[in-house]
Amino acid sequence: MRAVPNPGTWALPGDAQGGDRRGRRALILVENLSVPFDRRVWQECTTLREAGWRVDVICPRGRTRDTEAEAEIDGVRIHRYPLRAATAGPAGYLREYGSALWHTVRLARRVGPVDVVHACNPPDLLFLPALWLKRRGARFVFDQHDLVPELYLSRFDRGEDLLYRAVCALERLTYRAADVVLATNESYRDVALRRGGRRPQDVFVVRSAPASDRFQPVPPEPELKRGKPHLLCYLGVMGPQDGVDYALRALAKLRDEIGRADWHAVFIGAGDAFDEMVRLSERLGLTDQVQFTGRIPDADLVRYLSTADVCLSPDPHNPLNDVSTMNKVLEYMAMGRPIVSFDLREARVSAGDAAVYAPANDEAQFARLIGELLDDPERRARMGKVGQERIGGELSWRNSQRSLLAAYAAACRDRVPPTPDTPARQTGEGEGRAVER
Repeated sequence: MRAVPNPGTWALPGDAQGGDRRGRRALILVENLSVPFDRRVWQECTTLREAGWRVDVICPRGRTRDTEAEAEIDGVRIHRYPLRAATAGPAGYLREYGSALWHTVRLARRVGPVDVVHACNPPDLLFLPALWLKRRGARFVFDQHDLVPELYLSRFDRGEDLLYRAVCALERLTYRAADVVLATNESYRDVALRRGGRRPQDVFVVRSAPASDRFQPVPPEPELKRGKPHLLCYLGVMGPQDGVDYALRALAKLRDEIGRADWHAVFIGAGDAFDEMVRLSERLGLTDQVQFTGRIPDADLVRYLSTADVCLSPDPHNPLNDVSTMNKVLEYMAMGRPIVSFDLREARVSAGDAAVYAPANDEAQFARLIGELLDDPERRARMGKVGQERIGGELSWRNSQRSLLAAYAAACRDRVPPTPDTPARQTGEGEGRAVER
């Protein structure tokens, strides 16, 4: 196996001589979420800052949080722009992305020269301002949060039409422009090598991981179960591809076909499909047993997860979900909760024995597995322990920190030699991998 490129002055905090003390500057571009609401991006920001980088972020404003145009949080400067999300159709996305690109370039001019521009998709359009910054001397790190061609097929179900070919072309252009690619798991890394034509030494796995200070269990609160013996919990985005409809139909089967009504379910989060999912719950007659909270403060989220008997990961099998790491799965594991999931490749890689797996998109089997876990508290406890051990070990953010800093070192390998008082050294082996399969 090849050694990780020497990070030189980008040593992990706590390591000998750590940090680049010369104030290298990174600019992180995000369009999909505000920061620090985007937890992955925020963890990357703080990792870089602790390693001595000056970090700026350009992102949209949030609706109910992250609403200030300018903010400095924990030493990270955040520049936010107003953005109205597309509602429907290609014209809506054209308006959204055009506005985002204009604001991104406008704010990047204000930030000034940077050493690294770090662009997070979707969409695969941020290579355009990144190229503009590359011409001014920056290196381009592409942080691939989603496979946009698979996202298109999974969300719109239109087949490989003209728009699909367009998003594939944009992905290719982004790969080609990048100096280094960050992949969220090994499946994404394989795509960057195979479809993107990238060299193995230029692709680094930086897995997402729950923030340890955010997910700390507290004593359960039985009153959250609304008088029922058991609490089921869903946490996450509610978009067309996230499977909340599968979960609701499975719960209807759990009640009507399996004959179990000894549970209360809470769905935490928001998204494009939120109102539609509330209406579906009403049509299925689940109103008395299913609660939709919307987005809630972290303290309340932890209360629900600490009380939950079983957590739900109903993302259906499709081209995107099969190869994507679901943040909700990692967060359930951090809280020591057993999980019911559909059988997805990367769900098994993340959760292992912390979850049970229904055949792809089989709502009846999903319901049956919920019932089995509700009847077996000892099994639930074992699964929860497995999840916490995995999050504290091989899936911990510290492993991803090392890979992130190695990626930055690789991006700048030919321009920043180690300082005389910082001996060259290596962080370990593997091709920048955070996790070995």
